[in-house]
Amino acid sequence: MDVLELARWQFGITTVYHFLMVPLTIGLSVLVAGMQTAWVRTGNERYFKMTKFWGKLLLVNFAMGVVTGIVQEFQFGMTWSAYSRFVGDVFGAPLAMEGLVAFFVESTFLGLWIFGWDRLPKRVHLACAWAFALASMASAYFILSANSWMQHPVGVEFVNGKPTMNSIFAVLGNNTALAAIPHTLAGAFSVSAAFLVGVAGWHLWRRRSAPESEAGVHRDVWRASLRLGGWVGIVAFAVLAITGDTQGKLMFQQQPMKMASAEALCHTEKPASFSILAIGDVAGANCEDVKTFTVPALLSFLAHNDFSTEVPGVENLIGQYQAKYGTNYPNDPDLGPLAGKPIDYVPNLPVTYWGFRAMIGFGAIGAGIGLLALWLTRRGRLPGKRWFPLLLVAGIATPFIGNSAGWIFTEMGRQPFVVAPNPTGVDGMWMFTAEAVSKLSVGEVWTSLISLTVLYLGLGVVELFLMRKYIRGGIEGVLPPPAHGEEPGSDDDTLSFAY
Repeated sequence: MDVLELARWQFGITTVYHFLMVPLTIGLSVLVAGMQTAWVRTGNERYFKMTKFWGKLLLVNFAMGVVTGIVQEFQFGMTWSAYSRFVGDVFGAPLAMEGLVAFFVESTFLGLWIFGWDRLPKRVHLACAWAFALASMASAYFILSANSWMQHPVGVEFVNGKPTMNSIFAVLGNNTALAAIPHTLAGAFSVSAAFLVGVAGWHLWRRRSAPESEAGVHRDVWRASLRLGGWVGIVAFAVLAITGDTQGKLMFQQQPMKMASAEALCHTEKPASFSILAIGDVAGANCEDVKTFTVPALLSFLAHNDFSTEVPGVENLIGQYQAKYGTNYPNDPDLGPLAGKPIDYVPNLPVTYWGFRAMIGFGAIGAGIGLLALWLTRRGRLPGKRWFPLLLVAGIATPFIGNSAGWIFTEMGRQPFVVAPNPTGVDGMWMFTAEAVSKLSVGEVWTSLISLTVLYLGLGVVELFLMRKYIRGGIEGVLPPPAHGEEPGSDDDTLSFAY
């Protein structure tokens, strides 16, 4: 593999790994703040226990997310320095806002929340929880604004051959970002919802026969957590569907090749059918060996809200892209083996086609498991079969897979561009991925790739160990030991620890 391919693998591995922690942190931060709000308003000890247990898991996940997220910033200087020089005047602004505003607030109020249980007034401590949760979402907003600019560059002008930002409001108000933000947040809530359902369902089933005087004392905590997760997951999936439709219409306007690749649509259709499943080699642009099962005219509706819109196919778009952006890479030695070679404007079709379906499919499965859990636990019921906890625990992985597949589709679908051209924007405002990589040797990139991969594997083991430890410990593992002469789990002991 050459430097470009290795650099892409490195960025992909570190980014996907980091994004496993991000949605869980965002979703759990809001849910934990909501649990604490319920406790402050009602005084019900059940909500206090929920806050302590899920808050502990939130802290473990947040810590790992911070460690892995720092590397993301280094990536731009390590392997993508040419990209950083080209877009730094624009890209740096939202990243700086994320660091100076969102992350600073996030870290400050999280610290106050951790150490303020018995030091701050109830409502002040609760406000810290909400400040942390809102800052987490603000952090996502700034990061997504930067990423959306790469998908649809706006608010810039060319100065000395480089984009210079002329409106921060245009960058932050980019319609691509405004569609991506609610979609990403809904994905975060789907992840945390499945996490609640899986963990709470396992504890609930594990304690199904315990008397109330023993392990069954916390049964209401697990039931409330499971049902909260189930409802949040259903609502989150509905929001994902609505915002995904909005993104699809923007994709039709801004990145038509990505839409065609998502459907492996080789030839222009009017009306265009939506492919449910393909059998054969979708990588072949002529589609001769592919059989698809489709819904007639649905792709036209997803593209333009009607059932007759023409959707261009990959073969037809290649000529349009060549006419606009050139047929060959510049004959520049910095481009390595791609210097002077023809530009391949077609993304990896198997990745985009199946990634798009994995995003939708696994998201739907996660919501479906949540709905099933709600039905099976209605009116105090609890299935006694072994498959029940196994299904719910396995369901934790489904929205994680769906989120990752969605990001892989989004990023690989815009290739060969690292900054995709805006069809109605500044002429010449784009950058090929091959032009963005640093001037490094293959050995140097191999070294950093292997080092970071091994490091991340080690951090993954630590995360799983800590998560498993605190999950298995249950409520008892996050509450203080009872004072002398008090019964374990008594209200007085628990609440005196809090304040």
